[in-house]
Amino acid sequence: MRDSQKIRPPTENRPHRDVLRSENIQLVPVAELRGLRVGPKLFQYVLKVLVQSVQLLYTLLRIEQPSYILLQNPPGLPSIAVAWVAGLFWGSKLIIDWHNYGYTIMSLSHGRNHPLVLIAKWYEKLFGRLSDYNLCVTDAMKKDLWVNFKIRAVTLYDKPASYFKETPLDLQHNLFMKLAKDYEPFKPRAVNPSAEGSAFTERDGKSGNVVKTRGRPALLISSTSWTEDEDFSVLLRALEDYERFIKEGAKLPALVCVITGKGPLKDYYNGLIQKLHFKHIQICTPWLEAEDYPLLLGSADLGVCLHQSSSGLDLPMKVVDMFGCCLPVCAIHFECLHELVKHNENGLIFRDSKELAEQLKMLFLEFPHVEGKLHSFRENLRVSRQLRWDESWDQIVLPLLGNKE
Repeated sequence: MRDSQKIRPPTENRPHRDVLRSENIQLVPVAELRGLRVGPKLFQYVLKVLVQSVQLLYTLLRIEQPSYILLQNPPGLPSIAVAWVAGLFWGSKLIIDWHNYGYTIMSLSHGRNHPLVLIAKWYEKLFGRLSDYNLCVTDAMKKDLWVNFKIRAVTLYDKPASYFKETPLDLQHNLFMKLAKDYEPFKPRAVNPSAEGSAFTERDGKSGNVVKTRGRPALLISSTSWTEDEDFSVLLRALEDYERFIKEGAKLPALVCVITGKGPLKDYYNGLIQKLHFKHIQICTPWLEAEDYPLLLGSADLGVCLHQSSSGLDLPMKVVDMFGCCLPVCAIHFECLHELVKHNENGLIFRDSKELAEQLKMLFLEFPHVEGKLHSFRENLRVSRQLRWDESWDQIVLPLLGNKE
């Protein structure tokens, strides 16, 4: 769709500059609800849904008439029903992009048999059937939508945007120097008076050439929304084992572990991190600007994904972005992960902290030499050249809409 209006809540998370600069995208902010914490939690939740329904419907009826309303689910309560009503008013087609089921996410904190969860499941099933078109992120979800909801969907795998790519060494250095101003792990281990340095790179004062720092640490990255479907204690226990491997004499590099993102459990895990006393591992949990996140992925040595799908049917977008940057990944196992991560081809799949620790040991042994699996995984990702998001959209979605857009 060439011209679009994107409705989003105003947050401190600024969209990527490509979105802000696009002549075809108009951002329509929706005010964030505050001050509704009155009465029992169930009352608060119902009140919030009612107020959001009115707020969202009012916004949708004030925008320019759309040909299509494209809605990502979750979150779908109350947006699926509201979008359907707005579609009736405008005569628009409703497209639901199923990334997961909202009721399965609710079940993580309430349990699968909680009345709210059962109502949410009924709601998604009922209103999901009222859409004109449906997209989903895995073949497993496509099958489940038909078997359990009688909804026909087309699989549209998440693909990385064009700016997710390997980061040139010069840009890596600029990013590391920027991050070193605020985060200790990015600061140089030793000061070289003739070069501008970070923990990972140095720029020669005379020639201006950038090189990787000798004896540099390995850069491990993970990203998260700090929710119940990602257990970061798995990574922390694996890092404890990694530290023990070094103390026992394994030829492993020091490690800088960067965990990006914001969410409700961040303070809890930061508390656990502060209790750890590592000699060879540093952990930091920054919040990155939209432009810096792909640059950091493209500069890292290994990605780790701890996403465990609440439904077992969705795939982690963070791994898609990592693969776009040709960054190998260690990912925790769940049912349909094989649709994205090919074990021993573009990364490794683990089931617990012990297995992850052994994978880190194997991948980083004799680092940073280019031999070994870490290098071969990266080469496989370079050779595979997966489709980008816009290419995938043109190939799969436009034919679904009859190439009218």
